[in-house]
Amino acid sequence: MAELRRTRDLFLRSMAVIYMFAFSSLYVQIPGLYGDNGILPVRNILQKEPNSFDDFQKQPTLIRLLPKLGLDIQSSMDFIALLGICLSFSVFVSGYMRGMLSFTCLWALYFSLFQVGQTFLWFQWDILLLEAGFLTILLAPAIPWKNETLSPHDHVIFWLLKWLLFRLMFASGVVKLTSECPTWWGLTALNWHYESQCLPTPMAWYFHQLPEWFQKLSVAMTYIIEIPVPWFFFLPIRGLRIFAFYNQVFFQILIIITGNYNFFNMLTIVLCMSLLDDQYLTGRKPKYVPIKIPLVGLVWKVAKIVTAAGSLSALLYYSITLFNLKIRPDWTVDSKIEFTLSDLNEFLKKSVPLSIAVGIMSLGFETLKAVLSSLKRPGLKKIVSLVGCVVFGIAAVGMFAVSLVPHTDIEWETKQQLWPSIHQWHGHVRPYEISNAYGLFRTMTGVGGRPEVIIEGSNSMDYGWKEYEFYYKPGNVSRRLPIVAPHQPRLDWQMWFAALGTYQQNPWLVNLAYRLLTGQPEVLELIQYNPFPDHPPKYIRANLFHYHYTSWDKKKKRYSTKNWWWRQKKNDYLPILSSDEDSLVQYMRQQNIIYKPEKKPPANMFRTFVEYIRNMIGQMEGFTFVVSIFTAAVAVTFLGIFSP
Repeated sequence: MAELRRTRDLFLRSMAVIYMFAFSSLYVQIPGLYGDNGILPVRNILQKEPNSFDDFQKQPTLIRLLPKLGLDIQSSMDFIALLGICLSFSVFVSGYMRGMLSFTCLWALYFSLFQVGQTFLWFQWDILLLEAGFLTILLAPAIPWKNETLSPHDHVIFWLLKWLLFRLMFASGVVKLTSECPTWWGLTALNWHYESQCLPTPMAWYFHQLPEWFQKLSVAMTYIIEIPVPWFFFLPIRGLRIFAFYNQVFFQILIIITGNYNFFNMLTIVLCMSLLDDQYLTGRKPKYVPIKIPLVGLVWKVAKIVTAAGSLSALLYYSITLFNLKIRPDWTVDSKIEFTLSDLNEFLKKSVPLSIAVGIMSLGFETLKAVLSSLKRPGLKKIVSLVGCVVFGIAAVGMFAVSLVPHTDIEWETKQQLWPSIHQWHGHVRPYEISNAYGLFRTMTGVGGRPEVIIEGSNSMDYGWKEYEFYYKPGNVSRRLPIVAPHQPRLDWQMWFAALGTYQQNPWLVNLAYRLLTGQPEVLELIQYNPFPDHPPKYIRANLFHYHYTSWDKKKKRYSTKNWWWRQKKNDYLPILSSDEDSLVQYMRQQNIIYKPEKKPPANMFRTFVEYIRNMIGQMEGFTFVVSIFTAAVAVTFLGIFSP
């Protein structure tokens, strides 16, 4: 079996970094989003302290237990986020902390916040972190300070991470086509994507200017990387797995360069580590002795060469054929989809069941190798290792089985053929977010113009309207596009979703407007520029604009060296609201935004300490805070303060 000890340690350390990003990013936003004076106060959805385990399972979050320690709701969320930051920091800098218990705590802490996060925490990367985090618990050593060797069953858990990566990438490619979005089928999606994505980076502006033939070719390459290449994950040829690794990492880096998707792409790169081994990281070949039977060794080498050559040739042939790739005389590349929706459906009817069969065989093979490796161990180690293989093998089979339900969402005939017991098992674990369906960018938004909600305030209904400027989302057309990742500004993200619908579909937006009308400091901290610093405005409204990138071509009308955007007003989005308007006040009371505060628990040293940390840090700018925490962790590691 390939050596994976260093690979596992790198994976565990990397997962600690992802948790660090997630907790620190959320911490600075808690008062404005979830505090008593926030946009969506958690007190409105949090159930009372549980009186039994069954009661706790109705809303399984540690926040319900913390009042016993004298904490109120906001300080409970602060404490959980702070504990998550400190624990992930410790796991990153110290190998002694890199164990199963630490990762169990990290998962439980993030799950507790997710349970009350409401619309601001319902993103695919949040559930991906929970699923990957749960698998990390199974991979982490039970006794981290005795982490000299790798248990054979760890190879089985690495396989589960590989299966998760396959499901993520394969579904992300397929849903773009099953959505029947004309831009994905016409290979024109990237003509709009760089402009219409939630929080574009400065490089997105430049990528948007690239010629159309290149954008079409890029969409075709996206399909190739997301749909056929992930099948290489399961081939027993190391070179093809490394090839797939480079493809996936290259793809994720391009997304990081052009889009601010918080920790999502970094987490995907971490999952790609499941395709590696220690030989790749160190350059040293494994210690095991290769097969010395000349004929068998020769046949195996020839089989690997033939399989690798055949796989790459098939990938190249079908890529050229299915996308009709042709090099023009001017050395540009022409591309066009040459298959139909009916062809795609037939492909899914065959490929999804095939993926399940491949998964069963591959998992079975990995488990068998783990058992055989355990049998080679001496004395008591053999028994312990075999018990581990049985326990974790059963867990792996269970995780694989329940994952088939969300995996087959892309092909309903296969989903209906799954055993009823598998659906029941999935129903039992579904509330814990350890097996989920994925698939980003099903349809391309912003075709014809990027919709953007612009909030304005004034002291007169007729004149003097001034815009609120958010930290990261587009507003001022001359402001440079931001670099935000790995921080996720939850409010800025939801403003993007709000622009795709109406304020009736996003009732939290009315809460935001009311908080601006009352000048709530916690909410104003989430916004970069408040045009009414002395006293809040009398009126708030929101307009819908369509934003477009300017051009770098001097011959075009929208050429500009000053502005990144140009915009057009489309219509009113939110009608004019006033804080003394009876209907608004009544609605705020119905939503429990206006409420009679309950008496807080008596102050104790614990709550005083949590509140002291909050007052000291405040709600500083998120990107700076996240990067500062990470930089400190790297510095501590470099200095070797908590080695190993």
